[in-house]
Amino acid sequence: MANKSAEKRERQEAQRRIRNHAAKSTVRTAIKKFDAAVAAGDKAEAEKAMALSCKLLDTVAGKGIIHKNTAARKKSRLAHAYHKMA
Repeated sequence: MANKSAEKRERQEAQRRIRNHAAKSTVRTAIKKFDAAVAAGDKAEAEKAMALSCKLLDTVAGKGIIHKNTAARKKSRLAHAYHKMA
């Protein structure tokens, strides 16, 4: 049987897992909205979606949910796709 500290650690990890999953999901949704705007050719909507996505990526990377380099790579790809729009 697990001791008290192990039980507490389990509870904390479960809470963090739920929070981290929700944060990652929010980021993925924002990026999908950006991709949809780019595909539609809506530059104004794409700019708003890119700003939101970059902000969310910075927030999630700052909390250690994703690695900082992963966030930087994703932001770079968003910017590249945005600037490639006609």
